Amino acid sequence: MKTFNTIEEIKDIQPCCVALGNFDGVHAGHQALIKAAVEKAHETGLKSAVFTFSTLPKNLIPGSKPVKNIIYQEEKEDLIAKLGVDYLFNIEFTKEIMTTPPEEYVKKFLVDMINAKEVFCGFNHRFGYKAAGDDRLLKELGAKYGFGVNQIPPVIIDGDVVSSTLIRGLIKAGEVDECPKYLGRNYDIGGEVVVGNRLGKTIGFPTSNIMIDETMVTPPNGVYVTYCLYNGVRYPSVTNVGVKPTIGTFKKNMETHIFNFDKELYGKYIKIEFVKMTRDEVKFSSVEELSAQIARDCREAREYHGL
Repeated sequence: MKTFNTIEEIKDIQPCCVALGNFDGVHAGHQALIKAAVEKAHETGLKSAVFTFSTLPKNLIPGSKPVKNIIYQEEKEDLIAKLGVDYLFNIEFTKEIMTTPPEEYVKKFLVDMINAKEVFCGFNHRFGYKAAGDDRLLKELGAKYGFGVNQIPPVIIDGDVVSSTLIRGLIKAGEVDECPKYLGRNYDIGGEVVVGNRLGKTIGFPTSNIMIDETMVTPPNGVYVTYCLYNGVRYPSVTNVGVKPTIGTFKKNMETHIFNFDKELYGKYIKIEFVKMTRDEVKFSSVEELSAQIARDCREAREYHGL
């Protein structure tokens, strides 16, 4: 897959079938849309493409509440590549793009820049200044400029329309065990392991600490059954998300105890997959009480992992 991260890089693009959207979770709905474009490309001998933004458009609208990311950019690119896409146009959403009238937007980006011959979009796709462009206008412009428009219906799972908003809500509520149903994978957070207060090591439960990325949606404070991905290997683990109220005042972070693991991880990048929430974070009256609860948390997580 060839990736274009700036408008200036986009040159000499072969005719393509392009999927349009934010793809901010690459969830089951996004995957269905991208797969439809890839299949059409194979049928017609065209290139397959995804046109998206590296920054969330809603975050540029004055007065709007910032939207947290579900996945990192590199993860987004990797997931899209695995769907068989030839071109990824992953450009920054700017004020100039935001204020471009709908028809000018289509002519500039879809027709002149990326050479779209078939366009695929979701049931609620909007484009152009003040999101004035809709599927009706896109079809009119397709007829005018010579590209087909294919609107993909929503993907519905257990009565719910799969959406990034739904998934963010599940994560914020701690319902991480529901995420795979809609994402097609576990929800995860990655980061560099930093030096913590070393309390875990002194009480027999050494942990790898990651600071919370403020741009990412995160689960509520509590204990979770998890997997730790390091250096291409997936290790069973248990993770506490929170502020460690028993021992002081700290910023929200993640502490992961990896079972049957003795490598030094300081400064290394790891990723934590969230499987299931087991309890809320609690302030204990003593470190001894905390230690006893951590032992119970570890036993429960071990049992879940079948260790």
